Amino acid sequence: MPRDSQIPPVSYLVLGCQPWNRRVFDEELCRLPGKWFYIGSPEELSRQLVRETSPRFVFFLHWSWKVPEEIVSNFECVCFHMTDVPYGRGGSPLQNLILRGYRETKLAALRMTHEFDAGPVYFKEPLSLEGSAEEIYMRAARLSATMAGRIIQEEMQPVPQRGEVVEFKRRKPHESVISTPASLQELYDFIRMLDAEGYPHAFLEHAGFHFEFTRAAFCEGGLTANVKIVRVGEQKEAAPE
Repeated sequence: MPRDSQIPPVSYLVLGCQPWNRRVFDEELCRLPGKWFYIGSPEELSRQLVRETSPRFVFFLHWSWKVPEEIVSNFECVCFHMTDVPYGRGGSPLQNLILRGYRETKLAALRMTHEFDAGPVYFKEPLSLEGSAEEIYMRAARLSATMAGRIIQEEMQPVPQRGEVVEFKRRKPHESVISTPASLQELYDFIRMLDAEGYPHAFLEHAGFHFEFTRAAFCEGGLTANVKIVRVGEQKEAAPE
């Protein structure tokens, strides 16, 4: 077959806003067949860019901003939601699940629609909720890449969600304050579920100081954790994902 008559490679667009998303793209996704593009911030995303790349699928590994309706309506957009939808639609799924005592969940590959987390499902895979929030997000990103590969290889058709809808509310920064945990296990879960870059870490304020806790671990007779201390008002604010 003449070179100029060959079929051009299929294009795919990947969006992610965390450093581990980029690592997964570089190490796994861009090695799959086709031509792969990555967008890491809303400033890089434009309707023109999407039209020019003409992607077969647009995959959202972790994205905290509203996607323009024109993109959702005209391209097959796939997001990965950390609940067994329709249970757990909405914001802060990881934190809401851990607060409810879950140690495992499902990662659902959804076709995006105008309604958040309500689109049809390609398929779901088990996902462990053990470890820090960052460890869980990294685990989910790796699994998302594997699921994306399966979607493009099998050309799956998503099916509508079925079951009772349970919606989660996005957590607010002030909800990261440590209040009155009933046990060391509850305190450990609270610290670890907020232990990720870009998320308000678990904190206490006392005597004019802000105490921020990360890297919680059980030790003999109690918990250990890293603590960062600054004066109240000097801490870096972060909005929940």
